[in-house]
This record gives sequence, structure tokens and C-alpha cells, in this order.
Amino acid sequence: MHINTLFKVIYQGKKVLITGHTGFKGSWLALWLTKLGAEVIGYSLPPPTEPNHYNLLNLDINSTIADIRDLNKLIEVFQTTQPDIVFHLAAQPIVRLSYQEPIETLSANIIGTANVLEACRKTQSVKAAVMITSDKCYENKEWIWGYKETDQMGGYDPYSASKGCAELVISSYRNSFFNLKDYGKSHNSLIASTRAGNVIGGGDWAPDRLMPDIARATSESKPVIIRNPKSTRPWQHVLDPLFGYLLLGSKLLEGKPEFADAWNFGPGNEGMLSVIEVSELFKKSWSDVEFVINHDANAPHEASMLKLDISKANYRLNWKPVWETARGISATAEWYKEYYQNGKIITEKQLGQFCEDIERLGF
Repeated sequence: MHINTLFKVIYQGKKVLITGHTGFKGSWLALWLTKLGAEVIGYSLPPPTEPNHYNLLNLDINSTIADIRDLNKLIEVFQTTQPDIVFHLAAQPIVRLSYQEPIETLSANIIGTANVLEACRKTQSVKAAVMITSDKCYENKEWIWGYKETDQMGGYDPYSASKGCAELVISSYRNSFFNLKDYGKSHNSLIASTRAGNVIGGGDWAPDRLMPDIARATSESKPVIIRNPKSTRPWQHVLDPLFGYLLLGSKLLEGKPEFADAWNFGPGNEGMLSVIEVSELFKKSWSDVEFVINHDANAPHEASMLKLDISKANYRLNWKPVWETARGISATAEWYKEYYQNGKIITEKQLGQFCEDIERLGF
């Protein structure tokens, strides 16, 4: 399957600006877009960890290292590069860190989002923007059914609050400056937002995340400490939401205003797994993994249940998860095992496998 056929060659030759391209999700997205023939422009802080996926990929893209809170610099890059579409991923992405650095989290995730929208508003070349927030933007009542895109925004912790606020900012800009009734008249930009669950995959070394914690500990022949074994999340491989973002972006680039809205991208019901269940599945693919349960009575609050309703993306975008969660976990374990044991980067290989599975499923 030629990868461009997924999106009717719509990204080929397009200028695509990614904020947060040096991060985990951003680097996977940057690679995929280069394979689609796009001219990728990156705007981000330096890679947040060492090692990091972005440097390992060694991508040939136009990269600017700067802060999205620097509005003047951001607008300068937008107006110099004249992007066709923007994928906004730059953020402070860690819940536990938001307790230590609440102002940093709020300013990066709220003001940073507003700055990206303002840069879009001041750059006429921008035809579309896909603004990525988080499933934690919802007012989480920890019920057993999934949150719909129309449910209330909220946030117990600073990180979750920042994502709920970011969604409100996006909605405000869409209503005020990118109103659909004025599309094709006073403006030519379509703005969408996306919410995804716990994203896993190779190349993530962020602290206080389960998969990187397991991989680091195993590489050092140490057991990983499991803090909240019963916490249940919607787990999905990084390529599944990225497939959704790219599919959504293609609709916006085609000038279809009905897609300028909010969207959930999450796993099916089989993806709702506890931390201990995920750890045990990881161990099946990397037998060296060992873990111990150590409840932290002083740990900050984290939701024990959060689920997304993905009906809208399924029916209106014809999107659904390509890899079931068990497959995503095994792919993640395989990536880290190959990296630590053989020094291999299998990102492109796994992207190819994913695209083959898209064809097999008949997208």
C-alpha cells in the first residue's frame, strides 16, 4: 500500500507546521507527514528527554526551537513559512508535574494554545488547524460510560484544568474569528480540536508514564514500581490517534466546514485496562519485565476511571482504532526491546505495519 493513498495525496507538497515536533507524539507525526510528501515545519522547545525519539529519527525538516508562549517569534515563523495546515501538540503533558509546576502548566497549555490560534489568525495561508488537547479536558465524574464531545469541560488537577481551558479558548476563537457562517467570506480557515486517551508507543521517555517507566527499569534489570495498579484508562497506540488527526486534517484541507468541530479519538471497549493489566501484557512481549506494587499514600490525585465515546469519529469520519490495545502494547514493548537490546529504531517499520493493517481493514 502506498502511504499517500490513505489521504488522497492531499498532504503531498503541503506546508505542515507542527508545534511540539520534538516531543513523543509530535515526532511520530513529523515522520508520518514526511512519508506523505509534506514539507514539515517544526516549532518546539528542545527535546524534553535524553534519549529522545526526535533526535533518534534524524528527520530532515525545517525546525525552530522556541517557546509557543513567545507570540512574536511564533507569528514570525508562521508568516515566514506560510503553512497550509497546523497541528498543535506543544504542551506540558504530565499530570504529576502539573502539581509541581502549576503556573508553567497553565501558561504553556492555555496561553500557548491561544498564541497558536492567534498566529493562525494573522497568517492567511493557514487553511486548517488541528488543535490537540486531551481526554482529561472533561469534568471527570469517573462514571463507566464514555464522555461525548458535548460533555462539560473541567479539571481536578492543574493539567486537566489547563486542557479544559484550552478547549474553551479553541471554541472561543472558532466562534469569534473562524466562525463557520463566515467561512469563505471573511476568513478561509477551519479549526478543529481533538481529545485522545492514554497514548503509548516506542520513543517516549517522559517521567511518570507507565511504558517508559517499565522500559527504563527493565533495561537496568530493575523491577518497575506500580503506584496505582487498579487505575483504569483508555490505552491506545500513538499511531491510532495520529491517523485520526491526519484524517481530520485532510477533511479540513478539502474545505469541509462540517468537520471544524471537537473530536474524540480513543480505543474500543477492549482498551479500558487497569495499570496492572497493561503491565502484565507488556511482560508477555518482553519477558525480562518485573514489577512490584507499592501504593503511594502521598501521591497526588489522579482519576481512576476515564473513558471516551468515539461514536462521532466512527460514524462521521469513518475512523476507528486500527490496532487493538493488546497489539499496541506488544508493539510498544517490541520497540523498546529492540532499542535497548539491539540499538535499533523500528519506528518506520511499525508505521509501515500500521498502514498495511489500515489497508487490511478496508479504510
